[in-house]
Amino acid sequence: MPINVNLDVMMARRHIGAGELAEKIGITPANLSILKNNKARAVRFTTLEALCRALDCQPGDILEYLPDPDPDR
Repeated sequence: MPINVNLDVMMARRHIGAGELAEKIGITPANLSILKNNKARAVRFTTLEALCRALDCQPGDILEYLPDPDPDR
């Protein structure tokens, strides 16, 4: 998938655990885990905004575009 979620990197930089972050932004730890492990197929802007607020970062710190090395697949 060409979008990579670097949520675990930002969490480590901010010294915050998954349970604490999930509680701060109002989602379940299971849903945060899906997002953190690149298993999410979509993310709501309200969730992205809450993540950026809680982690004091920009969306680009969490989401990264990686071009597909073989676009013909």
